[in-house]
Amino acid sequence: MTRIADIMSTDVSTIQPQDSLRRAAECMRRLDVGSLPVWDGERLLGMLTDRDIVVRALADGLDPDTACVSDVMTPDVHTCLPEQDVEDAKRLMGEQQLRRLPVVDANARLVGILSLGDLVVREAGHIDAAMRDICEPDLSPT
Repeated sequence: MTRIADIMSTDVSTIQPQDSLRRAAECMRRLDVGSLPVWDGERLLGMLTDRDIVVRALADGLDPDTACVSDVMTPDVHTCLPEQDVEDAKRLMGEQQLRRLPVVDANARLVGILSLGDLVVREAGHIDAAMRDICEPDLSPT
């Protein structure tokens, strides 16, 4: 069994809920990332994506200088624990079409992030299946 802790990234940049959307976008540009965990210094509160900024904020006419991260972030995020099996995380990422999965400890403190890239590096031979499960929309009837 390969644990999530064995392949996750531990150098994770975060954004605070009261930060402006402009600051968040600038941070994303500087880091060349499309999402940031929202962190209050104690626990993970949600995730903010570049899509949240565009679709939830700009499309609704929110001012990026006055609107806060907490106004448009996704508050209910899926997480995993460092000691979990990577296969469990892959399954969750595929089912939920997640490209990044925050890794938290038992107290909901952010300790890392598991990305699609982490999985690809680990399992280069399975990249097609992992990419297909995570990236393709589920077109089955609900």
